Parts: sequence; C-alpha cells; structure tokens
Amino acid sequence: MIRKLHTDQHGFTLIEIMVVVVILGILAAIVAPKFLGREEQAQQTRAAVDIKAIEEALALFKLDNGFFPSTDQGLKALVTKPESGRIPEKYSENAYLKSVPVDPWGRPYTYLSPGAHDNFDIVSYGADGEPGGEGTNADVESWSLN
Repeated sequence: MIRKLHTDQHGFTLIEIMVVVVILGILAAIVAPKFLGREEQAQQTRAAVDIKAIEEALALFKLDNGFFPSTDQGLKALVTKPESGRIPEKYSENAYLKSVPVDPWGRPYTYLSPGAHDNFDIVSYGADGEPGGEGTNADVESWSLN
C-alpha cells in the first residue's frame, strides 16, 4: 500500500504577519509610556536600598572593629582591609561587601565619617550627579531614609 504524502502546507501570509505586528505596535504605544516613568522611580528606590545595605555592612565593620572607616578609607574599607589610617584588628575574612558600590547612575556613593548628620553620611546625588535637585535629580541621603 502506497500512502499519498500530504502536500498541503499551512502557514501565515504576509498580511497576517503584518496585522499582528501592527497590533503589537499599537499595544506597545499604549503600554510603554505607563512603564517609562517607573524606571526613574526604580533608580531612586535602588539607591535607597543600596544605602541601607551599605549601612548594614558599616554596622558589621563597627561591630568587629569598634569604629567606622574614615572618610579617607571610604567604602573601599568594606571590600578590602585598610592599610592606612586606623587599621582594623578584627577585619572579617570575607570582607563586608563584594565590591565598592556605585549608584544606579554609575557614580560612587559619597561617604563621610564622621558625618554631619550621624556617625557617617552616605549620599547619592541622583540622576544629575549634583547636590540638591528634585524628582530624578533628587539626592538620596542616608539620614533621610526611614
């Protein structure tokens, strides 16, 4: 018995594909603007979360060594044992952070110890990288976080 091969092939026509692409384009045009404003808000939130994580690492550093790293030692002291200034005697073998953090805009956080507001101050200067500002350019400051 010989079977006849089925030669009917089904596929999409160019018109059908173009209709789908147009529909996807319309959906993207409607939905995308609603999510675009969220990116800036997410960056501000990420900076706040980063600062909280840095504060936790600084608290562990102080718990082990009895003091916070100086401004000169900076946040690098949380990654590698300082070799200048006040040398910590009980520095953790695993360090306190894996790498020196940068803010969501790619700039290092500003660290001051002692700080003007607390034992230390940590600041991200927002999207513009300048002190002050509003909206996405607003500073994210350790002393103003809850």
